Amino acid sequence: MNSLAPTIEAIPLFSLIRDGGWTMWLIAALSVVTVAVVLWKIFSLWQLGVWGGSHSRRALQLWAQGQRSQALAEVKGRPSARARVAQAAIGTTLDPSIDEKTAREETSRIARQTLYRAREGLRALELIATIAPLLGLLGTVLGMISAFQVLQEAGNRADPSALAGGIWEALLTTAAGMTVAIPAGVALSWLESVVDKLQADMEDLATRIFVKSPPPEPKAALRLEAAE
Repeated sequence: MNSLAPTIEAIPLFSLIRDGGWTMWLIAALSVVTVAVVLWKIFSLWQLGVWGGSHSRRALQLWAQGQRSQALAEVKGRPSARARVAQAAIGTTLDPSIDEKTAREETSRIARQTLYRAREGLRALELIATIAPLLGLLGTVLGMISAFQVLQEAGNRADPSALAGGIWEALLTTAAGMTVAIPAGVALSWLESVVDKLQADMEDLATRIFVKSPPPEPKAALRLEAAE
């Protein structure tokens, strides 16, 4: 009795992968890894708050107005990348036991850790964008070798249609490799631009905090800060 449910072999996608040989299976695996890495990277960057920054901007405004304790409270304990850098810069600047050089080094350390987290996974996308078309080309070369071997063995009895079928199956791997490499390269460029924007923002934030000397707070605010 025939089943109504289609078998895996009946699905065109799996038929193409099967016809393309073992390189097609590797390219298919790379496509799955690409999707997983991109989704994970977007979630990771969202957790870092790379598309935010309202609290750090507000803290910078308060810092410029001389409201130092309020500026620190605005970013204290917040997990976003910009807020962590702002907290490190403001906190070390307000600490009388830390000189400016040490404060800058500590802020740079926090920024480097944050950027390392933001760049995690980008190397994997770069590798996929590089090797996917190479795997496709390898599959095509191997397929062409097999097709011409069949042609040589057939001699005068060679069937042009069979040769053409072997050639298009061989070229299939090149197309598949490019299909994976192009989205991986686009995603890599976009994610790198996001991380570069984050780096520029954090550098600007730290520089403006260290360079700008805020006016002293009112005496009432200073007494309240000392009492805390």
